Formats: sequence, structure tokens, C-alpha cells
Amino acid sequence: MKKIIFYILMFLGVIHVHAQKDFQGLVVYESKTSTSDFKMDGNKEITPEMQKMFEERMKKMSEKTFNLYFDKTASIYEEEEKLEAPGTQGGGMRMMSSFMGGGGKLYKNVKEKTYTVDKEMMGKGFLIQDSLAIIDWKMTGETKKIGNYTCYKATAVQAVSQSDFRNFRRKNQDEDKSKNEDKDKSTNFMDQVEMPKELTITAWYTPDIPINQGPETFWGLPGLILEVNNGKTIILCSKVVLNNKEKKEIKAPVNGKVVTQKEYDDIVVKKMAEMREMYKGQGRSMRFGG
Repeated sequence: MKKIIFYILMFLGVIHVHAQKDFQGLVVYESKTSTSDFKMDGNKEITPEMQKMFEERMKKMSEKTFNLYFDKTASIYEEEEKLEAPGTQGGGMRMMSSFMGGGGKLYKNVKEKTYTVDKEMMGKGFLIQDSLAIIDWKMTGETKKIGNYTCYKATAVQAVSQSDFRNFRRKNQDEDKSKNEDKDKSTNFMDQVEMPKELTITAWYTPDIPINQGPETFWGLPGLILEVNNGKTIILCSKVVLNNKEKKEIKAPVNGKVVTQKEYDDIVVKKMAEMREMYKGQGRSMRFGG
């Protein structure tokens, strides 16, 4: 009798381990970033039609759909591909789309506290490998419903990545004009914006799904994060599927030059400075066209 009980317990244990191993979920997120600060004004070459086209492209780039595939310890976060009209995705616009939070496959392992993401910049591939930042979440006790899930609010102050253009904001124009006597500089886009050093992040998580995951590199809460307000960007869950039938291979990307997040940020800042000087030397403002 003892042997029978032992084998039953062992069998149930194997089933439990197998179920844990095969468990996988899918969250679909809709991401939208305010692009009100991205204006190509101050240059006589820019017509109202060009300005309108630029704003429409920026708005379109700011609205993205992402899929988060996750298991007990790791996840893959990637943008859903959209069909673009011919001629609308030149090199500059693809680069801007990447800087606006798109492009690449983000692998996050919360057990090992690491992440890996592949990025392309100016035709060169990079593989960013780094440790997940420990987010000092503050629980507020506030709740709300997202779909069928009861969610709890948490906030944190986090440093801003210098390669994330979503957080750019326009400088105080009066102050900028008083300090800036160079007309070319005043009409250059990169001279009109600045990057905040840190932002207050607001997240909504649900303990109903006790998974330590979320969109992008957000994690560290006692439940799946279904909404994030990250400065100008709102990332909101539109669909949750648990134990989805079609399994996704959850593993880190491997292609590209291996760099840390800081090294990649430094490369981006340097390249943008080079592009700014190039456009300034040509006597025109920097454009993010194709």
C-alpha cells in the first residue's frame, strides 16, 4: 500500500513539473506615445504639407502593438509587424521607429535578472545584454479593473535611457532663444529638445496572474503588469491568453555586436551628434525622413 501511495505521489509530481514546464501565456499590449513635441518648425524649407505629413508619420509610429509571451521565469516581447505602404519606411523612419520603442526582440529572464534585446541602427546589428534594473516599486493600495482582472497600482522613479526618443521634450522656447544666438542651432531639431534624467513610472498589476513579468523591461511586482504609464507613453493590455495552444519558443536572440545598455546608449548619442553636425553643415535642420 505504501508503495502504491509513493508511486501515485511521484506520478502527480511528474505531472506538476511537466505542467509548470509547458505553462505559457500571451499578453497583447497597445502602446501609444504622445508626439506633440516632435515638430519640424522654424525652417523656411518646411511647408505646412511637409509638417502635416511628418506629424502623421510620427503619430503612426507612436501607435504600436506588442506581444508578450511568457512562462514561469522568462518572456519574449516583440512588436507585431504591420504592412507599410511603399515608400513610407525609409532608413531614417525605420531608425526613428526603433528609437520610439519598436524593433527588435526583447528577452527577459526574471529568475536570472537579465535581459537581451537585438537592435539595428544604421544598418548595423547590436545585441544588448544587461542586468534588469531593480525597480523600487511603491504600492499605493489603489485598484481598478482592466478587462476581467482586478489590478493594483504601483509607482517608481526610474532613470531614462538616452536612446529612448519617446522621452524627448521640447526645451523652454523663451529660454532657448535668449541663450541661443546661432540661427542654425535654433532651427535644428536636436537643439530644440532635451531628455529628462528620470521619470515617475505608474504600473497596474494583477495578483490574479502571479507572474513576475510585464511589457518592455518592467518587472518586479507580485503579479503580471497589465498597464504602464511611462512618461509620454501608455502601454495597455488588450488581451490575455493563458496556456495558449500555440507555444512560442522563449529564448534570447543571438545576432549582433554584444554591448551593454550604456554602451548602446553612448553609440546612439554619438551618432545623433554626428548627424546633427552633418545637417547643420548643410544649412538645414535635421529631418527624420526616408
